[in-house]
Amino acid sequence: MTLNKKNLRVLVVGCGNMGASHATAYHILEGFEICGLVSTGNSKVVLNERLGGNYPLFSDYEEALKATSPDAVCIATYPDTHEAFAVKAMENGCHVFIEKPLADSLEGAQRVVDAAQKFGKKLLVGYILRYHPSWQKFIELSSELGKPLVMRMNLNQQSQGAKWTVHRNLLKSLSPIVDCGVHYIDVMCQMTRSKPVQVNAIGARLTSDISEDTYNYGQLQIRFEDGSIGWYESGWGPMMSETAFFIKDVIGPEGAVSIVAKDAGGAGKSASIAAHTKTESIKVHYAALDDQDRFLKQDTWIDLVDEPDHQELCNREQRYFLKSILENIDLTNPSNDAINSLRIAFACDESVKTGQTVLLS
Repeated sequence: MTLNKKNLRVLVVGCGNMGASHATAYHILEGFEICGLVSTGNSKVVLNERLGGNYPLFSDYEEALKATSPDAVCIATYPDTHEAFAVKAMENGCHVFIEKPLADSLEGAQRVVDAAQKFGKKLLVGYILRYHPSWQKFIELSSELGKPLVMRMNLNQQSQGAKWTVHRNLLKSLSPIVDCGVHYIDVMCQMTRSKPVQVNAIGARLTSDISEDTYNYGQLQIRFEDGSIGWYESGWGPMMSETAFFIKDVIGPEGAVSIVAKDAGGAGKSASIAAHTKTESIKVHYAALDDQDRFLKQDTWIDLVDEPDHQELCNREQRYFLKSILENIDLTNPSNDAINSLRIAFACDESVKTGQTVLLS
């Protein structure tokens, strides 16, 4: 197809938080055209009204595919549908933008990547932090700290009402350390560019509202080949504490770099999607001492002018998706990175369930 002469026609599947944000991007950006909105519930109606009420609505995904013949499909449904929806889209000649995690199993994720290669279609996974200038700077500055690195990250969400309903539904597919953890595992892998060799993880089921075989709080630890270590903590639910729920820093022999979200890290904002990507400031600490063991240099603060909000980050993801199609950009490396972070996350999930250290080959 010759997309430089027409808009990319996109079928949006899943109209919740992320689906709505991606649909908004397609609605406002040049080069896109929404050909349909798909959800099993009322979210498609609400979203359609917000966007002007002019888009075809569907409750059945395969019916929507046949009726609209899209150029691309945006998949923002629950993870247990990702693999089947993505493969079906590519079998029907569509490029795919898919929210993380790529699938609810490692084998499923590989099948999605293999399908993209088999059918010659673009596959872009929604690792939103890769498009954030402050997170890009955070990773860049980590390279100046020496090795090994100690990476500390968490995102605990005190959820109630509709947000707790979403979390309970997510927990039917994946734990918090898999669903959210893939973002931060991906960041750690970018920081170290070293092979992960071992994981340990612990978890707890803090509510009877979820299945007995899952958990809504977890903490993972990763050991890398270069001696670097990282931990990530994530919990969902009305019982979660908002004390220190937003920690994002990295420590090395030469000092430390931290994302400090003074406002977004405040009480009552742990379940806010907008707050999850907000950085506000980066603090750089220098470890060098003088001959009296006093710091040679004061800490510095970096406030980037370009601080996109959540919607603008989604816009940037979709601009890159379109660019990758128009310019035939090779997405093999980001796809492999998505599989790698998911592989590590599932190993952590195994460690929680078995109580054992998991070695990575």
